[in-house]
Order: sequence, then C-alpha cells, then structure tokens
Amino acid sequence: MGGCAGSRRRRLSDSEGEETVREPRPPLLDHQGAHWKNAVGFWLLGLCNNFSYVVMLSAAHDILSHERTSGNQSHVDPGPAPIPHNSSSRFDCNSVSTAAVLLADILPTLVIKLLAPLGLHLLPYSPRVLVSGICAAGSFVLVAFSHSVGTSLCGVVLASISSGLGEVTFLSLTAFYPRAVISWWSSGTGGAGLLGALSYLGLTQAGLSPQQTLLSMLGIPALLLASYFLLLTSPEAQDPGGEEEAESSARQPLIRTEAPESKPGSSSSLSLRERWTVFKVRMMAGFELLFFRNTSLSHAQQYRWYQMLYQAGVFASRSSLRCCHIRFTWALALLQCLNLAFLLADVWFGFLPSIYFVFLIILYEGLLGGAAYVNTFHNIALETSDEHREFAMAATCISDTLGISLSGLLALPLHDFLCQLS
Repeated sequence: MGGCAGSRRRRLSDSEGEETVREPRPPLLDHQGAHWKNAVGFWLLGLCNNFSYVVMLSAAHDILSHERTSGNQSHVDPGPAPIPHNSSSRFDCNSVSTAAVLLADILPTLVIKLLAPLGLHLLPYSPRVLVSGICAAGSFVLVAFSHSVGTSLCGVVLASISSGLGEVTFLSLTAFYPRAVISWWSSGTGGAGLLGALSYLGLTQAGLSPQQTLLSMLGIPALLLASYFLLLTSPEAQDPGGEEEAESSARQPLIRTEAPESKPGSSSSLSLRERWTVFKVRMMAGFELLFFRNTSLSHAQQYRWYQMLYQAGVFASRSSLRCCHIRFTWALALLQCLNLAFLLADVWFGFLPSIYFVFLIILYEGLLGGAAYVNTFHNIALETSDEHREFAMAATCISDTLGISLSGLLALPLHDFLCQLS
C-alpha cells in the first residue's frame, strides 16, 4: 500500500510537473502572435508612411505640366495634348525641373528632422502619428483639386511633412521593439515605392485622370492610423515596463548632456563610411532628362516608368535583409556614383540606342539604393547600444534626407543648363 501510495504520489508529482511544463506554452503562442502583429504592423507603417511621398514624385511631371481641362478632369492618355516646353531642346523640357517637386517633397522633411531633437520629444507618439495621417490625406486632396502649380506644390509639402514626421517617429519607435521590425519597416518603405509608383502608372494608363487617381488613394492614410492604433502591440508585451519607457522616452530630449555608458562591443556613432553611405546623392531628380523619341511612350509615361522601375528595385533590395546582409555599405554608395556618372554621360552624348537600356540601369540603381538603406539601419541596430539606438536612428534619417535635398538643388541648375542645349 505504501508502495502504491508512493507510486501514486510520484505519478501525481510527474503529472503536476508535466502541467507546469505545459503552462508556458500559451504565453509562447501569444508572443509569436505579437511578433507577427508587430512585423505586419511595421511593414504597413512603412508602406503607408512613404506612399504619398512616392506618389508625388511619380506625379511630378503631371504637376508641372499641369494638363488640366475644365473641372480639373483631364485624362492622361498615350497621346497627351501639347504643353509648353522648350521645343528647341532635344530633352523636351518643362519650364521648371521636376527637381522642384523633389525639393517640395523633401525640404519640409529635412526641416522636421533637423528640429526633431529640439522639440519633437515633447509630444508622445500617438499625436505625431495622427498629424502624419491627416497631412497625408490633405496632400492627396489638395493636389487633386488644385488649379495651379503653386497650390499643387503646397500639397506636395503636406506629403513631405507627413512622411518626415512619420519616419522620425516610427524609426525611433523601433527602439522599443525587437530588432527584426527594422527589416519589416524597410521592406514596407520599399513596398510603398513600388505600389505607389505602380498604382499611379497603372491607374493613369487605364484612363483615370490624375485627380481621380489621387482621390482613390485616400484609404492609405486611414490604413496608417489603423496599423498604429489597432495592429501594433504595446511594447509591454515585449518588455515589462516597455510601454512606460517608450512614452517617457518620447518626452525626453534626443540629445542628452550626459551620455550613458555603451555596452561592450557596441558603438554609439556611425563610421565615416556608413555616414557617406547614408549621405549619398540621389539621381531621381534627373530622370526627366532621359528622354527617348524613338518609342511609343510619351515623355510623361517614360518618367512614370522610370519611377516605377526604380521603386521596384528599392522594394526588392529593402526586402532582402533576411537573405543577404551587406556589411560594407560604402561600396553601394560608390556604385551609385558610377551609375550617376554613366547616365549623365548618356544625357550629354546620347549614346544609348534604346530606352530599355535605361530601364535596366534604373532598376539596378533602385537595387543599390534600397540595399544601402536597409543595411545601414540594420548595422546601426546591431552596433549601437540600447541607450543610443533611438537617437542614432533619428540622426541617420537626417543624413539620408540631406543627400536627397542636395540632389534636388544640383538638378535645378543642371536642368536649366542642359535644356538650353540645342
């Protein structure tokens, strides 16, 4: 009897032990569910945050051409009506370079990123996201109903404010989630490039007017707000006390007078090579000068195809981090400079016989740009301490925006000079 009782007690104890082993399984499943919710959430945030920025770049030629009929209902078709341009130039130039749209789409972002360390920390994350969504929706509406280039550029500025505020906010927010969300965010921003450019190209090619195309995209800002407020889990699910830490950090200055000690093996600053990789000159501002007359595509359609192919390359490479991790990102910046020199030479001498060669080069350029972006931020996440990571992400955004702004500023005089050539 004693043996049976002892055996029963052992079986009970084993059963209890098995139950205690099984208990952690539901939290593990909850953790996996939270992981995928955050992964999808940051992908959608990257997609929605950059969508309006990309659409404005894709619509740049239409904004400056301003092909409007009564009621602002003109359609973009394969044979658009003639517009004022420099007919004496082989580049079929607009009176104003598309770099003007690029600058309107990037300079407000640059201002936001420069001023972020001074006052943005006073606002918690939720109001920032709300303002970003409202500005994105306002940009689509303002450009859609605009009757002048100036008003359209004001709408582009709203898109820039939305994108810049959102990028600083969401990249800083990644510091309170697992590092894997950075790759999902980067993939989402690449998806914004591809889907934004492709949707504008496809809808206008299908016969919709630019106004109708822009108004059809009003669901994107709503998706951004839903992704943040409804999909993302609280940082508390990843780290007890994380939610309070995230909100308190949102109110702390990004630059502290006394920096906390770094963890062994970590770095609180970027190397010169990584800074150069981020501070690279974008070549998008000169796409309009790559004009081919021996094709059935109009100038406006060629420009939209350039944007779509560039963004397709960006999306593919920004989504490749799990497959390919590049440590020496400075090499990507060097290859981009060689691309820029090659295409400038073609603009000057016109030695490429077909637009399809340019299509391939622009796709390759997008691959380089996207790879440089995602690998730079991934390297920052790996090499900076936990205390410095939030600031490092926000500071690196400034370098990226400076590079784009510089390309726009350089493209304006270059456009005017080349368009004066016969």
